[in-house]
Amino acid sequence: MEAAFEDGLRAVDGEAELRACYPLMRQLRPHLTSAGEFVARWRRQHDAGYRLLALWQGDRPVALAGYRVQENMIHGRHLYVDDLVTDAEARSAGHGAVLMARLKQEARRLGCDRLALDTPMSNALGQRFYFRQGLLATALRFLAPVA
Repeated sequence: MEAAFEDGLRAVDGEAELRACYPLMRQLRPHLTSAGEFVARWRRQHDAGYRLLALWQGDRPVALAGYRVQENMIHGRHLYVDDLVTDAEARSAGHGAVLMARLKQEARRLGCDRLALDTPMSNALGQRFYFRQGLLATALRFLAPVA
């Protein structure tokens, strides 16, 4: 395991922990079809710098954040949050705020200038949460299939 935190937050890197996180990640990413697919994707992304942080209550994760350090011309060195989810049954208990605070702390520790994430235009509740966490909407992302 990479790191453990006194407040129930810890880095996830063992297969048993990853499999325990799958049902929660699937709430955010319903296209994931199995725990095996989730573990395989995590392994590939982990090799490219992706990290997963979970807030645990006992042996059950109640909130997850997947992130990586990136650098580009527009944002410089930044912490990009790929995934952020709180269990539907545990929302509005402050778990997301705990994760965001830890992500900001991690960004500073890793020498990042800022934290960035994307959210769908349809995610009004998530957007309200991000505004409350001090994030500002600064762009729209445009995508086009190329295959």
